[in-house]
Amino acid sequence: MTKQYFAKGLFSNKQVVITGAGRGIGAAVARAMHNDGAVVTAHLGREQSSHQWTFPADSDTHVNTVCADLATLEGVEQTADYINSQCPHVDVLIHNAGTMLGRVPLDSMTAEHYADVTNLNSRSVVLLTTKLLPLLKLSNAASIINVSSISAATGGSAGSSMYSAAKGFISTYTRSLATELAPHGIRANAISPGTIDTDFHQRYSSAEKLAATAASTPLKRLGTAEDCVPACLFLASAELSGFITGQIIGVNGGTSYV
Repeated sequence: MTKQYFAKGLFSNKQVVITGAGRGIGAAVARAMHNDGAVVTAHLGREQSSHQWTFPADSDTHVNTVCADLATLEGVEQTADYINSQCPHVDVLIHNAGTMLGRVPLDSMTAEHYADVTNLNSRSVVLLTTKLLPLLKLSNAASIINVSSISAATGGSAGSSMYSAAKGFISTYTRSLATELAPHGIRANAISPGTIDTDFHQRYSSAEKLAATAASTPLKRLGTAEDCVPACLFLASAELSGFITGQIIGVNGGTSYV
């Protein structure tokens, strides 16, 4: 059964673009936007077989999909070209694509790993945002939502230094976007998930580590992809958050950090 959120038509016929929408947080947000009437253009991942989002049989006119490797310049260009071909304008742009690409200790860091992590998690966001600015400016009240991470503030756990730094860049970049794009009526915010029980942590965290994290979280559980959806809907809607920009909203079960 599809979970119902509070939007109830706020996104009817809105042009929504989501990267990394094949699974996890991106898929959950894409489903919610689509169910609320949005026209969703979804970047699913590097290849078609990687996604877990199944589309309703009658959704063909409301969902457009593209697969490309956003860690590469060619993939960013391909994705931008596809979005430009499908969208008359962009009302909501959600940058969710990203991953850790393995836990690498500092003494094993290579130039290749540094480039791979930053190209996917940081560079792709900058380049795709830049390429889509003309479409965002055509909207009456566009919203950019970047997906950062609690590790941007904490520095992350062992082996995640480059991922954490890349997400720190995303948080700062979000604040810069908010200031620079405000004269165009474009808002920019980010969500900062804590530990979310998705494929990401199944790959990069042990069961023991996840259990310890859940125990130390004030709400005594890990988050779910669906826990991140309401914050995205809130930030995406000018009706709900029209005077909010440049903010990083934690979705972390009460975990506090400086």
